[in-house]
Amino acid sequence: MAAKMPLVTEDEYIELERKSLDKHEFCRGVITAMAGASARHNALCANMIVSLGVALRGGPCAVLTSDQRVYVEATGLYTYPDVVVVCGAPQFHPKYRENLLNPRVIVEVLSPTTARHDQTSKFAHYRMIPSLDEYVLVYQDERRIEHYRKLPTGQWLLTECTGDEGSVELPALGCTIRLADVYEGVDRFAPEPEGQGSEPEAAQPPIKLS
Repeated sequence: MAAKMPLVTEDEYIELERKSLDKHEFCRGVITAMAGASARHNALCANMIVSLGVALRGGPCAVLTSDQRVYVEATGLYTYPDVVVVCGAPQFHPKYRENLLNPRVIVEVLSPTTARHDQTSKFAHYRMIPSLDEYVLVYQDERRIEHYRKLPTGQWLLTECTGDEGSVELPALGCTIRLADVYEGVDRFAPEPEGQGSEPEAAQPPIKLS
């Protein structure tokens, strides 16, 4: 039987991230490396950031890139969503100030190896963020976006948007994003092959601290 990797503390994780050129997720003592993203993945993220930035310009909300780490207080997850929107005054971890606590909208661009993780276990973490009102999943291999919106009952409503004529309404932000804008120019980049992803699977082994 393989020996279990020792759990690490939050302090050790934060120290690692502050020194590392690579990104890692952390949850309940386990650090997981995040693989580099493909050009197509990055193009979709960039298009989403531009679309949201234009739509929200001059308002109370700001768009943040994947360098912004988010902390889910209820579950202990530290992670890097592809795109984050925060509205009003941002709130940060009281000790580790670079970790955002109150995203209003989170966007993830799906990769072949991470789609199930983003749709299920990661979304389960995100649903525990009190400020989060909407969760957006962007597909790479087809013009398709899944949009989840939190209802007053606490339930989450799924709306699927497809095709260049489709659009995603984001009531929490008071704006609409066109799929044609999100997917503009991405076809010049090949989709990610199976086995390559921009984020880790939940079962990936942790990183050993030196």
